[in-house]
Formats: sequence, structure tokens, C-alpha cells
Amino acid sequence: MSERTLHPANPFDSDDLEGDKLHEECGVFGILGVADAANFVALGLHALQHRGQEAGGIVSYDPGEGFNSARRFGYVRDNFTNASLMRTLPGALAIGHVRYSTSGKKGAVIRDVQPFFGEFAMGGAAIAHNGNLTNAIQLRRELIERGSIFQSSSDSECIIHLMARSMGRTIPDRMKEALRQCEGAFSIVAMTRSKLIGVRDPMGVRPLVMGRLGDAMILASETCALDIIGAEFIREIEPGEMVVISEKGVESFRPFEPRRPQPCIFEYVYFSRPDSVLGGKSVYEVRREIGRQLAREAPVDADMVCPVPDSGTPAAIGYSQESGIPFEMGIVRNQYVGRTFIEPTEQIRNMGVRLKLNVNRALIRGKRVILIDDSIVRGTTSRKIREMILEAGAAEVHFRIASPPTVWPCFFGIDTPDREQLIAARMSETEIRDYLGVDSLNYISIDGLYKALGEENGRDPKAPAYYDAVFTGDYPIAPVDMIEKGFKLKPAAE
Repeated sequence: MSERTLHPANPFDSDDLEGDKLHEECGVFGILGVADAANFVALGLHALQHRGQEAGGIVSYDPGEGFNSARRFGYVRDNFTNASLMRTLPGALAIGHVRYSTSGKKGAVIRDVQPFFGEFAMGGAAIAHNGNLTNAIQLRRELIERGSIFQSSSDSECIIHLMARSMGRTIPDRMKEALRQCEGAFSIVAMTRSKLIGVRDPMGVRPLVMGRLGDAMILASETCALDIIGAEFIREIEPGEMVVISEKGVESFRPFEPRRPQPCIFEYVYFSRPDSVLGGKSVYEVRREIGRQLAREAPVDADMVCPVPDSGTPAAIGYSQESGIPFEMGIVRNQYVGRTFIEPTEQIRNMGVRLKLNVNRALIRGKRVILIDDSIVRGTTSRKIREMILEAGAAEVHFRIASPPTVWPCFFGIDTPDREQLIAARMSETEIRDYLGVDSLNYISIDGLYKALGEENGRDPKAPAYYDAVFTGDYPIAPVDMIEKGFKLKPAAE
């Protein structure tokens, strides 16, 4: 698992605000049965941009021109809106991927950008993967020993090599055999010359949905990617399911040993867009309910409830509704800070969070403020936000966090720092409060989070309904690669 630098050299590229958040690895999208399919993929990836901003790629297939691909660094809007580029991606079948690397090397390495393509005896296949393989290092070592030559540092490439070594008679058969050897989390969208394939790991950690646009069929990470092209949501791909879509229709397979589903709880807390529907639940409504639950668990007398934009907004609305304390936009986000030609001086670097967030001074002055944020990772951003609020003249600052303390790293597709860099792994709640210098600090309880998701009795420690290891340290699959590197699991008694 790669880690992000704590103090980026260029605050315009990756400021403290983003460096102190957890990040998803990527988003995937595929469509079969529409002219200029790559254009629809580009739109879908645009809707999934929040899942990965590092790079993106599209592979298409046209009977006359074969497979074509384009992989670029940066935002979808800056690359895949170029008409001349999109003309190089003809065909009625295409898949795409937006990337934020959790495995593999960080930085500008184009060969790490997905989708990956392989040429097999029965034809070519491209694959886009969302998630993390927890046994990738082991697989990679075994494959190299048997003669495989890797082109990237991504764990996803292991799947292509395993497919190449399979004796399956069709590409879907080879994919089944390959994925049976993989552990961890994977939502996959793949394509052959005539088929669109979707696969979800047996626990269903990462999301994958199916939609329809006229006669065309679509696979995507979230429902918001269906909305952008006006497609109809059909259903989620079920945990452990593989669907093969062709002109014949949709075929469903169950290539894995069944496991108890455990979708990632952080999709509801932070990753998924609030306008998506996940597991039959509106992400926005879940986040608002988290805020309501937080208000019940941790009330405080104050003048206003303010979100840390934008991820804290739905929870702040819920907290306000439950507490009766007015909701106010006490902090405003600058949506237009991005890459720039400005060479950052020491003075600019020290601006940090201020580049993206600004306090509404006229509103804040003399007020007791409740700040709602989705999580605290290292604590550096929260501390700077508190400073900004107090400088603006706030009388009191109270933090309420819409997730339990982040205590453990994730190896299933969330980019997390090493455990020693997680503030909640090193400090008690009281110590964090004192470190941040706020009047009070409270996180939602793990049971409260589960109740917000509709689990009336809270979390069942014997059979949790969601993958929640970042809060509990309970990994449903042992991360063998990281254990080999020295990572220590939570003692059984904890």
C-alpha cells in the first residue's frame, strides 16, 4: 500500500485538504450496443471522477479497426472531451477507468493506467479493476518465477497474466479461473470483441451496477454514472456474481465459493456520490441519517451547524434537523483550485487549506460553531480548519465526526496511511480534542453508524453486515502481502 506525502510540494496539485482524506482507488464503466460507445464511457467516467483523479483510460472495439485505447493523466474533462482523440476510439463496445492508485507506484507512469489489454489465442481482452488484491505480491512473485513479464506495478495486471496461463476455452472461463486465485476486493469491468463482462468479489466490497440505455447495456461503479447518460438502473451485480453481456443477452454465473457479503461501509460515509443509490439505499439519505444519529449521541449547545464542505454537508443537514440548531454555510469551498502555472513560493505553500476553504467571517464572528466532517485521518486539516474558524472570531468550536475513529489501514481499495500516521491509532478521543484545540470532539459510534444504515441493533460483532476494518481492525480476509511485510493484525482479545 502506497502512502501519500504529508506535506505536498505543490499545494495547488494536492493540498493538505486532500492529503488528509481517505481516497478510493478508482471507478469503472462499460457499455455495449451503442454507436460511438467511447463517448458514453467518457461521460460515465466524468460522473465517477470523484473515485479517481490521477488518470483515466478507455479501450474500444470496432470490427473494422480492432481494439483501440487511450490512456491519459489528469481529469476526464481535460482529455476525453477532445474530438480528435475520441475519433480514435470507434466502435459499439468500450470500457473505461479512472484511477487513484492504492497499489502500484504513485506518480506519472502511463503503463500503470487502466484498462489493461491482453491478446489471447481466442482474441483480445481488456480489463478495468476497482479494488485491491491482498495477495498480489505473492501472485506476482509466482507468475514472474513461471516466466511472466510485467509491464506495470499495478496489482490488476496479475489478472491478465493469470488469464494468459489459464486453460479455459473462452475468455470468460479464463477470467473465472484467474479470479478464483485472487484474494481481496475486486469489481471488474472487462471486454472481448463481442462481450461486456462484469465481476464482483464474493464479499461485494466494491460496488458495481447494471443499467440499460435503449438496446445498450451498461456496467458502472455507481448509479450516478447511469444518470449522466440517461440510462435506466436495472440492478446491482451481486457479490460473487459474474455477468457476461452479449447480443444474446445477459448470462449470470457464480464462479466463487459463497461468502457472507460485506460491502464497504465507507462507500456510504464518504466515497460514493451522494446522488447514488447503493445497496438499495440513497447515499444522501444515509449520510443525513448519520448526522441525525450523531446529534442524538453527541448533543451540544451551539448557535449553528456548519459542514466541512463538501463531504460533511448531508450529515450536517441531518445534525441540524435533529438538534434544531440552524444549518449554515460557515465555510465556503473554492471549486476552481487545481493545477496552475504558478510556481509555489514558501508563502503559497503555507496557505495549505486556505487555497480551497474560506471562512464566512460575517456569519461566524461571536458564534458557537459545530463543525461536521466525514472523518479525521491525520488531524492536520482539522487543526487548520479550527485555526481558521477561531481567527474569524468564533466563540466556540465543536467538532462532530460522521464516522467512528479511523484506527486501522485498509487493504481492500482505500488509500490509507500506515497505522502509525492515523491520529486515532495514537491518541484517545480526549487527546485528539486537545491536539486539535477544540472545545469538544465526538465521533459517531460504530453502532450508531450501523443504525443509520438501518441495522436496528447496531453492529453484530460476530457477523458484521459491512466491511468496516478501518474502524474495527476486523479484516474479513487476512492481508497476506502486508502481513509478510510485517503488518500486525489486531490481537484476538481486542
